[in-house]
Amino acid sequence: MKRLLMPAFLCSLAAIMTPSIASADADGSAILQQQCVSCHSITGPAAPTLTALWQKKGPDLFYAGNKYRSDWLETWLQKPKRIRPAGMFYMDHIKPGEKRDMVDESTLKEHVKLTAADAKAVVLALSAMKTNSALIKAEKHDASIAPGPLGEMMFDKIYGCMACHQIEPGYGGVTGPEMYTAGKRLTPEFMLSYIRSPQAWDPKIWMPNKHVPDANMQKLVNYTIHLSKENFDE
Repeated sequence: MKRLLMPAFLCSLAAIMTPSIASADADGSAILQQQCVSCHSITGPAAPTLTALWQKKGPDLFYAGNKYRSDWLETWLQKPKRIRPAGMFYMDHIKPGEKRDMVDESTLKEHVKLTAADAKAVVLALSAMKTNSALIKAEKHDASIAPGPLGEMMFDKIYGCMACHQIEPGYGGVTGPEMYTAGKRLTPEFMLSYIRSPQAWDPKIWMPNKHVPDANMQKLVNYTIHLSKENFDE
């Protein structure tokens, strides 16, 4: 009798559990529609013109499952911190200063905060968004390649990345996202792919393709991972 009851019990348990999983995913999708699509694209495609690129209010999310580390994203959505010092398009957020243009903080909006439950549901929905998976599968991260002093030199001087990106708070450019948190928030494969060809992800983006050799790409990515361990954001 027990053998007969067990399959029935398992089927009943599955029937109870399955809707809750589907519900969590549906809630995440609903939250994205209600609170996120006014600033983020969740369906694509990438901006087809420079004008469309300049009008973006937030990064595209239709490949978020390939781009972000889920654990970081879930935490960040509950307590967001600004990643782009001068916003998405810096020309909209600068003002003249005594010596140079300065970021106009008054023009930058705070990101919406989510509850723990909502953040988990949203991350579940975003994790399923994996446009450009072929680009990700083409990359293989090698954590054994130590960046060494050359990693920082390549970032700062050889490839000039620091002209647009900060490697610690207040040190570096402001026109692109900070890089001292990149190792926590981005997957290594996405970083490799984006360095290889920024325009493969965002055809009109102003980040140049530096045609970085594979070995140097690994060092750059591992350098950003090393930077993230400094915990400048805490």
